[in-house]
Parts: sequence; structure tokens; C-alpha cells
Amino acid sequence: MSETKKGSVIMAMAWMFILSLLLFWLPAFGSLVAGIVGGKVAGGVGSGILAALLPGILLAVGLLVGGTMLTALPVVGAVIAGGGLLLYLFYIPPLLIGALIGGLMA
Repeated sequence: MSETKKGSVIMAMAWMFILSLLLFWLPAFGSLVAGIVGGKVAGGVGSGILAALLPGILLAVGLLVGGTMLTALPVVGAVIAGGGLLLYLFYIPPLLIGALIGGLMA
């Protein structure tokens, strides 16, 4: 029989988020560990990378909508969303590397 891998992108995102918060004091190593655990929970490389990238995209969209609603100026909302996405881009490389390693381990 074929063996099916069980994994959840939502649970992987939750694990990555929680471990990133708990290991914030280890700047690169903490997000690497979070990525490895999240990639393993996701059950594969593609799911692990999706679980690492999806929160940043959702954060940028949320900041765009929230910034536009609070200021009533779409340009200001776009600037706020761009700033949030820029901060996330500095955080994502170790998380993606960890998700790749964890996905290969799954």
C-alpha cells in the first residue's frame, strides 16, 4: 500500500508562529528551529514553504486593509503594508531554510 503523509499547513503555521515567539532571543537560530519544526509538521517541502510564506502575505494584506481603513487614504495603507512586508522579508530567510529542511525530514 502507498504511504500517505499527513500534514497540515495551518498547524505548521501555528507551530512556526509560536516557536518564533518563544525563541525570539535567538535571532537567526530561533526562526531556523521554528522552520524545521513547521516544515516537519506540514508534511512536505511544498507545504512547509507555503506555511512559511503565507503568514507574511496575510500580514501585508491585513496591514493594507487596516491602514487604509484607519487613515482613509489608500496610499498611507500601502506604505504601512510595504513597511510590514519589508520587516517580514528580513525575518523569512532562516524560516524558509528551516521549512525546507523540515519538509525533507518529513
